Amino acid sequence: MKAYLQESELINFSNPEVHALALKLAEGTTTDVECAKNCFLYVRDKINHSGDVVDGKTTTFRASDVLKHKTGWCYAKSILLAALLRANNIPTGFCYQRLSCSEYVKDVYCLHGLNAIYLKEFGWYRVDARGNKEGVNAEFNPPYEKLAFELQEHESDLDGILENPLEEVIYALKRFTTYDEMIHNFPDIKV
Repeated sequence: MKAYLQESELINFSNPEVHALALKLAEGTTTDVECAKNCFLYVRDKINHSGDVVDGKTTTFRASDVLKHKTGWCYAKSILLAALLRANNIPTGFCYQRLSCSEYVKDVYCLHGLNAIYLKEFGWYRVDARGNKEGVNAEFNPPYEKLAFELQEHESDLDGILENPLEEVIYALKRFTTYDEMIHNFPDIKV
């Protein structure tokens, strides 16, 4: 589990603001489930999804930047959630789905980023902090999984729980800095 607790350039949980928030979200909790739920709800509800708030200027990728700007694509939100959980010694990994991204660009598929959290009572549990809106309702209710999107025809889950975000995701977040650039260059892996 050590690999799922490590800090990195992106999962920078020793950043003072990220660390302080992690401690605040853990206050008053007595189980890893309670702490994980607080962290999940914060990222889901307090960090805007960049696809829902078209400011055209901000693509974040480090946990500290996601927190500072209060916005991020699903991939960036999953990085912040991993940082908050890892700061609280809760193993957290990265998972991906390949979904239709026709909401943004017609007839395009792309990766969607989410997390897997290791909860002592339940084992690995996938959560999706993308952010709810009409037609999207992700919840935290272990052991029951309620992700943001139900898979449709030609959509799939990618196998595995990764220690770090995919290189394709990191590349896209660092390279495409505006809303328009990102929606035309979403990361994808054909499966």
